Amino acid sequence: MSVEIVTERGDITEAEVDAVVNAANSTLLGGGGVDGAIHRRGGPDILAECKRLRADTYPDGLPTGQAVATTAGNLPARWVIHTVGPVYATSEDRSDQLASAYHESLRVADELGARTVAFPAISAGVYGWPVPDAARIAVETVRGARTGVSRVRFVLFSDDVLAAFAAAVG
Repeated sequence: MSVEIVTERGDITEAEVDAVVNAANSTLLGGGGVDGAIHRRGGPDILAECKRLRADTYPDGLPTGQAVATTAGNLPARWVIHTVGPVYATSEDRSDQLASAYHESLRVADELGARTVAFPAISAGVYGWPVPDAARIAVETVRGARTGVSRVRFVLFSDDVLAAFAAAVG
């Protein structure tokens, strides 16, 4: 079954989907950008679950390219899937880690039974990944995934990022 992929400009914290993907940092304790917005809007239940995950499962933090789910708290989604994208580097090709963040997020979505998932542009903000390349990797990974997710929404915060993702979708 193929995944329907849509791109839209918007606020991912308002996405009415089964699962919202958080471009988290490895601490899982909130931060800036999408991560901070999800924690602020979702409320304290998300942070409480993240603290439990850090204490029990990921004492050294969530590794880059991996994903884990928590409640969505006050968000309209049912779950938040936290994933850590790589920081862009010209000295090392980390494309596989970025693809893994999308792939692992879809794997977790399948475990949860999520059929609709909203993604941000992972690593394309403060982590410095060039937006057209980030979009290409994201779309290729989602298209190639064997998943029960039926619809992926790339919910993007700016016109330039939306244009890059729309071009990658074709």
